[in-house]
Amino acid sequence: MNVEVFRAYCLSKKAVTEGFPFDAVTLVFKVMGKMFALLPLERIPSQVNLKCDPERAVQLREEHDGTIIPGYHMSKTQWNTLFIENLPPKLIMELVDHSYDLVVSKFTKKLKSEFDAMDS
Repeated sequence: MNVEVFRAYCLSKKAVTEGFPFDAVTLVFKVMGKMFALLPLERIPSQVNLKCDPERAVQLREEHDGTIIPGYHMSKTQWNTLFIENLPPKLIMELVDHSYDLVVSKFTKKLKSEFDAMDS
């Protein structure tokens, strides 16, 4: 999967915005203002950081040794770095969904209410 396809998939999800809050080369995807994916545009090979359930994060790192590693510059227990050109697109989309769903599940009642009221 290339970065354009990854970006399009992230932006297809409900209430997602993109921006550069840290620097001019790290594209950040947020749902209702909460980060779920970071895409450093100048990193070669292409990679992305995604939030992940801690137990699943360890399992994924073991199953995909070298292509899924602890989150670069992130919490190593809750974030993974994926080398997206070396993984099946279906797995990447599944892990984007997982990251997005984890963030949505932690919304406050107020934020969840606003999210639920939005059009898909």
